[in-house]
Amino acid sequence: MVPPRPAAHRARRKSAAAVLQPAEVRGANLDRVLAAALDHDGPFTRGELISATGLSAPTVGSLATDLIRLDLVRDLGTGPSRGGRRPSLMEFNARYGFVASIDIGPTRTRLALADLRHQQLAHRVVNTPTSMPPRELLGQIVCEVQALMTDTQVTHDRLLTVGVGAPGVVDEETGVVVVAPNLADWHNVPMRQVLQDAFRAPVLVENDVNLAILGEHWRGAAQGHDTCAFIFVGTGIGAAVLIDGQLHRGHHFMAGEIGFMCMGPQFVDVDFGEHGCLETVAGLHALAARVPRAVEQHPATWISAVAEAADRGDPESRTALLETARFIGIAAANVAAVVDPSLIVLGGALFAQAPRLVEAVSSVAQSFSRAPVPVVLSALDKEAPLWGGLLIALTAARDRLRKELRT
Repeated sequence: MVPPRPAAHRARRKSAAAVLQPAEVRGANLDRVLAAALDHDGPFTRGELISATGLSAPTVGSLATDLIRLDLVRDLGTGPSRGGRRPSLMEFNARYGFVASIDIGPTRTRLALADLRHQQLAHRVVNTPTSMPPRELLGQIVCEVQALMTDTQVTHDRLLTVGVGAPGVVDEETGVVVVAPNLADWHNVPMRQVLQDAFRAPVLVENDVNLAILGEHWRGAAQGHDTCAFIFVGTGIGAAVLIDGQLHRGHHFMAGEIGFMCMGPQFVDVDFGEHGCLETVAGLHALAARVPRAVEQHPATWISAVAEAADRGDPESRTALLETARFIGIAAANVAAVVDPSLIVLGGALFAQAPRLVEAVSSVAQSFSRAPVPVVLSALDKEAPLWGGLLIALTAARDRLRKELRT
């Protein structure tokens, strides 16, 4: 039998619990007030905070004072009178912290810095140093981001989170890039750990096409479409799927790897290696092979040149583009049959330089689809993954601030 606790001991435990509970309540209330401040895009009054949180005026006043002291909220002084006392105005301090987004592509890497109101402060496009081993490549990208931070006077202690897109299969739980077929020697690269050690801030790693659909859903062509798909055609081919507003990654984090989709019985016994069937027959390398003179054009504009030649009636260019569109259209119809999306967005270098090809892809897709699905061009173009990276970084940064207040 356990002997009863002495009365003095029980009193001390009760006293400790009584002290702890108000602290927990205050932390939760601070979180509620900060959440209300984040929901306001501009200045707000104490009365609006009271209405949004349901807390009493004295409580909101005390908590707002705390948030101002912490520099999370700024006191703007009094506003114009609306018939009574002039209200005190406040606003969330969007420059309390900053987030970074990195989109690593096989040829170009895009970088951006933004404040906590998703206002971009800086943007840069650099060549991807593909000749370097993975860790050295990431080190070079870190240097580019740090240079961007220096240019915008963002200190390391104010960098709250970093969102990164990788052109391959990403283990979202560990931040490891399992494989990136279009980057040399990218197998089981611990990207999250490498970047967290360098930035000394939390890093979120995601497949680049997954970030693209998040970006389009947030600020682009897929706004209002909670079940949709994004098909990317560039050096590689991939897709991303949003179901009820949530990314579908799959059991092996390979959902959307349509580059491996078999495009016909004649390809069943063919080994396409890491690039897969669809990517091999419909990617940019395949298009260039169908128009041999395309390789003579500038790498950044050769697709546009082929599209312009097709518009002028060049049979070789026209046939090459239509064959590519046919493969992509079949793949889009297959995605539509499995997912039943309300929208399919097309992006990547192919459609950025040959936007009229969207109509040809859509025509093929509709001919196979039982339920017609709109097929549209990306509104964010090559910046879609970068915006998706900012979105996940901003979400994590805000969650981090609220968690710190609660604890």
